[in-house]
Amino acid sequence: MNWLLEKVMENVCISYMSADENKQQAMQNVHSHPEATQEKLIISNECQWKPWKPARSQIRGCVRRARRAMLSLAQLEWYCYIALGVLTALMSFIMDLTVAKVLRAHQWLYSRLEGNALLQFLCWTLYPACMCALSASFSHSTCPQSAGSGLPEMRTIISGVQMPDYLSLSNLFAKFVGMICTLSAGSTVFLGKVGPFVHLSHMVGAYLHRMYVSASGQNKRRTQGEMLVVASGVGVASCFGAPISGVLFSIEVTGSHYSVRDYCPCFFATVCGALTFRLLAVCSGEHETVQALFKTRFPNELPYQLPELLMFALLGLLCGAVSCVYLFSHRWILRFVKTNKFLSRFIATETTLYSAVLAFLLALVTFPHFAGCYMASKLTMKQLLFSLLENIQWNSISHNATVIQESHHFSQEWSPPGISVYQTLGCFILIKIWLLVLACTLPLPAGYFMPVFVFGAALGRFQGEVLAYLFPDGISSVNVINPGGYALVGAGAFAGAVTHTLSPALCALEMTGQSTHLIPILIATLISNALSRLRNQPSFYDGISLVKKLPHLPSLLRACPKLSSIQIRQFVVPVGSVLQRGERALAVQHILESSMETDFPVVDTLESPTLLGTVTRAHLQAFLLEDQNQVSCRCLEDTCPIQPVRLQLSTEMTVKQTHCIMSVVREHRLFVTEKGKLRGVITWSEMKKMIEVLAKEV
Repeated sequence: MNWLLEKVMENVCISYMSADENKQQAMQNVHSHPEATQEKLIISNECQWKPWKPARSQIRGCVRRARRAMLSLAQLEWYCYIALGVLTALMSFIMDLTVAKVLRAHQWLYSRLEGNALLQFLCWTLYPACMCALSASFSHSTCPQSAGSGLPEMRTIISGVQMPDYLSLSNLFAKFVGMICTLSAGSTVFLGKVGPFVHLSHMVGAYLHRMYVSASGQNKRRTQGEMLVVASGVGVASCFGAPISGVLFSIEVTGSHYSVRDYCPCFFATVCGALTFRLLAVCSGEHETVQALFKTRFPNELPYQLPELLMFALLGLLCGAVSCVYLFSHRWILRFVKTNKFLSRFIATETTLYSAVLAFLLALVTFPHFAGCYMASKLTMKQLLFSLLENIQWNSISHNATVIQESHHFSQEWSPPGISVYQTLGCFILIKIWLLVLACTLPLPAGYFMPVFVFGAALGRFQGEVLAYLFPDGISSVNVINPGGYALVGAGAFAGAVTHTLSPALCALEMTGQSTHLIPILIATLISNALSRLRNQPSFYDGISLVKKLPHLPSLLRACPKLSSIQIRQFVVPVGSVLQRGERALAVQHILESSMETDFPVVDTLESPTLLGTVTRAHLQAFLLEDQNQVSCRCLEDTCPIQPVRLQLSTEMTVKQTHCIMSVVREHRLFVTEKGKLRGVITWSEMKKMIEVLAKEV
């Protein structure tokens, strides 16, 4: 009887045996003990009973049929791209909607306090200080890696170097909430969302990649790189509804080497993200139909005159010169904050206090009853861009009552009573550039593309208004000058000069739907880029990588081209375990026990280590089992298939060449040979140490 109870309890407990083993054991029990088997089956059936069995089986069948139908249409990775675009666009829409409601509430409260300057001052200054303090404290307490843009770190990860916690779900949550708080501070702190949102898109892509790998079992490192490249374009497309510039952004900014196989998936995912973002705007009632985010109404018959192309070229020179000043100031203040012992210690220990104090100072300067009246400080970031892109000459607003009635109230913020538009635009340009430099030191999730874009629009608007004043009937007396067109060109040219890319020019056209200014914006962007690249001046993202000493080799090579001639000979590390072609079973067993590698290099002899190929751990284990069953001792080359090494490095190769090869093939390690003889191995961990050593020399 005790024997029967023990067998019954074994059947009730959870078993980890395979299905074949369970069937064999059941057959043996049936033949040996039929009565006990019947009792066990009764108990087992009673324990496994679940309700709604027919309904569950029907649902399970429907899921199987749906999965087969979906996989017959496309592979699993394409559904991951769809999910990436839709989820990222949904996050962008929720963020914009939340920030718009908070900013509207703050503007309402400020307007209700009209007549009480003290209460208005407290409302204007304490609100952004509290929002920045909340953003900094929440992001640093949840995940310290969520501070900043995150885009320079993502460029490093895409290049092949692993950085912990930058793709975690805790970082995703901290960055999303922190960005809402930062953007809710308004244009007072003058920060955007593009960089952090591209980082958010990367984290969503990394999570979808983990799900895809678990479902399909593909190469983890290779597929992760493809998903992250696609996520770069999706982040931009979901911010502005601009899929083409999102793809170009993923090529220019994030990827040092772009694979052609990522081109179609990137376009597909960016279109999904941009379409979802625009459809959500229609569903919410913000737009009547799918249209550009900042729709302009420039004349299409004659948008600009032929002599104005020279003026656009001069605007490109102006944007390039101002970008050099901005990039130098940005790098200088970041180095000062990092090297100053007192300030760096204060920011590290009192992050919340520093963010609140700096936001309070920025709000103090932009207070409407102080210097803010000279820079349209009441407008939000989106309202600023809308007003700068208007095709009405602001100088004519104060002289024409009809124009005042037809113009938008945003433009009237630039021409308050007693102040000309030239004074407001000049003060905006001179003051905002330094406020933006200071805001870059805030240790909270923040983006810097949109502020730069708006600042470039102000530069272009200023030149357009001056030309409209000098030539009221147009340069050739054919058509009047449109200052909004100069604002559009200036936005793309200045943002392109700061980032050393052309994608902002295309992004400006997609955001406004204004394709008529394609040639002027390309001319100005190319000229501004050429001027900002003089003397190997790093871009905005390269400057952050250099100051933070991130192991991003392309940034180091642009700042110091002489590093490209350094060879890898001094960085090669010895191979852990090496097998000889005539190795016996005892030595193979010792190597398997002492190493956890999945494949091992095979050389001719240790005295003459000519690399013959590699052998996998599974083949070595099979070799040991076969050796135990045979009397005669056989060597390694008689039993194990030696696979030739597809790619190997030379000791004379440079660090740049090695990094390029490892980034393209996405291999974890590569063997280094000299005249066919094995000299060592290069892994991504060694590559990271190598780049960190080079970063100290810049």
